[in-house]
Amino acid sequence: MKQLILVFIGGGTGSVARFLISKYLNSDTTGIPYGTFTANILGSFLIGIILGLALKNNALSQNTVLLLATGFCGGFTTFSTFAYENHMLLRSGDFMSFSIYTIGSFVIGFLLVFLGMWMVK
Repeated sequence: MKQLILVFIGGGTGSVARFLISKYLNSDTTGIPYGTFTANILGSFLIGIILGLALKNNALSQNTVLLLATGFCGGFTTFSTFAYENHMLLRSGDFMSFSIYTIGSFVIGFLLVFLGMWMVK
């Protein structure tokens, strides 16, 4: 039960943080979802650091990993919003923004997970 509560608290906190970032960074004029992009790449970096620390000499407890990685990062990052925003970019015919957003999200996201893990080595 304690583990469920930790994931719940972390997920709620991460979701609120993502909402605030998206509220201030997403632009109706350009249509480019900077807020979701920022949350996803920042979340990738954070999960790299968190899981890197967890793997390094068991520096983080299982409960801390559940709170921060599963909970916070799980609530902070979002694949469903990413998929929806890509759908909307395609639907509007903005293929350039779609390409930059999709490729940039995947490439930068992966690189930041690896960077986060490498930094805590």
